Amino acid sequence: MPDYKTMFTGIVEKTGKIQNIKKDGGKIYFTLEVKYFLSDIKIGGSISCDGVCLTVVKKTKDSFTVELMPETLRLTKFADSQVGDLINLEKSLKIGERIDGHFVMGHVDGVGIVSKIEREGEYINLIIKVPKKIIKYLAYKGSVSINGVSLTIAGNGPAPFNCGTEHGIKSKEIKKCGASKDWLKVCLITHTLEITDLSVLKTGDKVNIEVDMIARYLERLLSSK
Repeated sequence: MPDYKTMFTGIVEKTGKIQNIKKDGGKIYFTLEVKYFLSDIKIGGSISCDGVCLTVVKKTKDSFTVELMPETLRLTKFADSQVGDLINLEKSLKIGERIDGHFVMGHVDGVGIVSKIEREGEYINLIIKVPKKIIKYLAYKGSVSINGVSLTIAGNGPAPFNCGTEHGIKSKEIKKCGASKDWLKVCLITHTLEITDLSVLKTGDKVNIEVDMIARYLERLLSSK
């Protein structure tokens, strides 16, 4: 089981490729191929794989294997993963290291679906449909983890994204526009596209989403009053 004290920052270090998917009874094992990444990883250590904290159960010089529980498959996009898929990888945060993203636990809150991809020169904007249960945790200019990548929210519902404005649209107008109100928008710079698997996303693809942990703690604090 992953160490629940393990944390990440959403700054992807490498992408790995799924080399093998093995089913053994009710267990599923992913073996990922990645070079120049595993020298300081030990058996039992944690790696963020597309934003999911997974435990290394086997490793070689250029590959490692993780075990996925049924709940992990149910709550993440990994149920649809195939051999050859790219996966964002990040080692767990060490005490004293600089935090360039935001605190990411590796506990996915829901699976989003890419609804629209907008190109602006060298940059890309992703519009992602998100589960209704997590939309309340998303705030304009706040942080979110998409496939383990720390990103800033550039826009979010309840306003429909294709009605000309991101805020202030009345709910009765949403149906007229034909857009979902449960969405978020993130902007990807060239570096993010070069080093992560977000560059290969297509409309309809699924992504792992983890909301900012501060939002969850605030909800708990306010609900206890």
